[in-house]
Amino acid sequence: MNYIIAPSILSADFGNLQRDIEMINQSEADWFHVDVMDGVFVPNISFGFPIMAAVKKHAKKTLDVHLMIVEPDKYIEAFAKAGADRITVHYEACTHLHRTIENIKANGCKAGVALNPHTPVTLLQDVIEDLDLVLIMSVNPGFGGQQFIHNTYKKIRDLKAMIQGRNEDLAIEVDGGVGLQNIATLVSAGANAFVAGNAIFAAENPTDMISKMKSITTSAIQI
Repeated sequence: MNYIIAPSILSADFGNLQRDIEMINQSEADWFHVDVMDGVFVPNISFGFPIMAAVKKHAKKTLDVHLMIVEPDKYIEAFAKAGADRITVHYEACTHLHRTIENIKANGCKAGVALNPHTPVTLLQDVIEDLDLVLIMSVNPGFGGQQFIHNTYKKIRDLKAMIQGRNEDLAIEVDGGVGLQNIATLVSAGANAFVAGNAIFAAENPTDMISKMKSITTSAIQI
């Protein structure tokens, strides 16, 4: 099993963004996680295409783009052209989810769906075989630094059971409150991709923190 560490650049120092991008490039991290928020779907605004272009210019690893926006179909092509490798949309924001997934793939990207804390994984039954990734939000989306919601473990286990024999290569990603204190338990529940913002960028040595998280995931015993 390959476990993915995806630092969220939303927590980076935007006054030194290139420095932080280079840190991730040189670290054991696997992906750049890019949170796009519109102030409508979630109560915060992050960034759009200019920042995406800046990240793409310097990033040497996968760009994992998480669209926390309404009407994501309007922007999928533009984000793909801006350099996204993976695009994740929210189940709650998509009226025609299957069409949206097809749109992402038609634009050359891996397709993911995110679920808010109140949204059960059973709602993905009819599209689970079409997905490359499911992102379980372990906090309410919109702000960093929130407390981890413990029902996340059950949701991961339910999703892991759902994909058995159907889509076992699916990436199960967790976003929100992920750190050294819970990453081994998340691995045991069945997750294999981990978004971390404050845990990495607020650390005294972010590169060392990434290394510690990577070490825990590769040594944890999945049950």
